[in-house]
Amino acid sequence: MPNDEFDWINERKPTQTFQERLEVGIGDDAAVYRPLAQMNEIVCVDTMIEDVHFRKDTMNPFDIGFKALAANISDVAAMGGVPHFYVISIAVTPGWSEEELNELYRGMNELGARYQMDMIGGDTVSSRRDLMVSITVIGAVEEKQQLLRSSAEPGDTVFLTGPVGMSAAGLELLLERTKNAAYSEREKALIAYHQRPVPQVEAGRLLVEYGGRTALNDISDGLASECCEIAEASGVSMELDFSGLPVHEAMEQLEIQTMKKHMFYGGEDFELVGTAAASDWEELSRKFREAGLALYAIGKVSEGNGEVFLQENGARTKLEKSGYNHFRSS
Repeated sequence: MPNDEFDWINERKPTQTFQERLEVGIGDDAAVYRPLAQMNEIVCVDTMIEDVHFRKDTMNPFDIGFKALAANISDVAAMGGVPHFYVISIAVTPGWSEEELNELYRGMNELGARYQMDMIGGDTVSSRRDLMVSITVIGAVEEKQQLLRSSAEPGDTVFLTGPVGMSAAGLELLLERTKNAAYSEREKALIAYHQRPVPQVEAGRLLVEYGGRTALNDISDGLASECCEIAEASGVSMELDFSGLPVHEAMEQLEIQTMKKHMFYGGEDFELVGTAAASDWEELSRKFREAGLALYAIGKVSEGNGEVFLQENGARTKLEKSGYNHFRSS
């Protein structure tokens, strides 16, 4: 734990900025930035707590910082926006060294730089028990172009931007054997998806630029839960086709029930799931291919009242709205 709070905060000040509209960054009572014309601002916050969202034996400090920021960037991506700024609140325990905290910040800074984001402030306090990292991200999207969960309509195509379930499979390995164990290349791929997930900002932006009616959600709590949220918000139901779901090669060796559990209820993949008008699907798919981005049709929207069903080998089963829930102990 750093000996002097103020010296340590001063050392965290960015040495460069990316956003020209930033007027006042770290160093005053608050940050100041100019608004963007004809844009709506997006604000989201996410919190990670030691022994709830991560453990020292499953993630390095760099990965903790990286993932904490990635979770917020993914929320901006799900709105079709671009992330610009972030603010960090961190509660530090005596069990964390200055070197470890420096690595945590380095993880955030490296990911932030990829998206030309500026760290513009925050708060540092002490904690008696667990490290807590809370990040607020500020982004922007064109006026009236934000992508909402409530835009799905019957007849729409349900899509997914990439395979899911790898993060949960990687976490299972880490919980069983810790980050210091020896892993195969296949297992290392799964662990990488858990420790350093990639937000799908480019996919979200392409959906906005295409201009069609789109409902969108990021997969933080599992595919089943996120589809249910879209279905409930839109007042429709969904029919997912298991044969259409992409499966990462690193998942192929898992037992089918384990694979399905991770895919539907694992979460923290940060891929995007959404719906688009069936008449737009061919053109939208072409746009994604040209951009070098993946897009998979995984089902259809139907009349209904917020339910999601899975079609598999001629059988139809209901997917429950279940995933990671902070208020459930199991």
